[in-house]
Amino acid sequence: MNDLSAAPQPRRRKPDWIRVKAPTSPIYGETRELMRSLNLNTVCEEAACPNIGECWTKKHATVMILGDVCTRACAFCNVRTGMPRKVDDAEPGHVAEAAARLGLEHIVVTSVDRDDLPDGGAGQFVRVIRALRRATPATTIEILTPDFRGKMQAAVEAITAAGPDVYNHNLETVPRLYPTIRPGARYYASLRLLEQVKRHDPAIFTKSGVMLGLGEERLEVHQVMDDMRCADIDFLTMGQYLQPTPHHAEVAEFVTPQTFAAYGAIARSKGFLQVASSPLTRSSYHAGDDFRRMRAAREARPAQAPAA
Repeated sequence: MNDLSAAPQPRRRKPDWIRVKAPTSPIYGETRELMRSLNLNTVCEEAACPNIGECWTKKHATVMILGDVCTRACAFCNVRTGMPRKVDDAEPGHVAEAAARLGLEHIVVTSVDRDDLPDGGAGQFVRVIRALRRATPATTIEILTPDFRGKMQAAVEAITAAGPDVYNHNLETVPRLYPTIRPGARYYASLRLLEQVKRHDPAIFTKSGVMLGLGEERLEVHQVMDDMRCADIDFLTMGQYLQPTPHHAEVAEFVTPQTFAAYGAIARSKGFLQVASSPLTRSSYHAGDDFRRMRAAREARPAQAPAA
């Protein structure tokens, strides 16, 4: 991995399979204006997601709570780093209103890291889940949380008690690359978080994702899959890392669609209920459809015999 403090280098040219059209749909504009009117942030914009045009045209948006300033500075992430503002008490109600007005069957709610807060922001996740349950009880809820460094146990207990349908926390990359790509986090702590979710409520689906193209090796990716299955993670997403700006970690490789398909086949053979693996896959891309497939896969599995 190149020294991120050095002068930025020209970015690699994107291959044809990673190119997407610029958003032009009127519905895209309507979704954007709704988010503006409710003072809501979205990871779609803040993380410069390549799928924003497609998703917003379908009125699907991933809400990012707890502000738009993160207390960490991961080498892959486009979200601003600094001192966040005060938590917005009106935010849970605004998220629920957005879900109701968009008519969402499934919503994904994520956040910035808030290491400055005593609970890491867990309480706001709980308030958002409760507001959604009151306003749109038929909407299934997927959350994508930070690792709640130093506050994990209490945070996981509170959030799982609120009853999201899916609990997502991304491992992001292989352990070897953590010091340069995700220096504020710990690989095994992230695995332990998802293990704790299952321990508190086995009915909640767990989900995690990794980015490819950062310099990882094939066997390292296989090992991450095995580690996830040992943690009883249900759903794996794998997508191509894209460098947001020249000041972020460089793309080491544009992984081909064929390689993504091969990784997906291996992951399914390891027992994940659902796998999404393609260059444009992101944590919340087609999340509602994938949730329904995952739920159907669980229902189709034979019941396990009780332990002797």
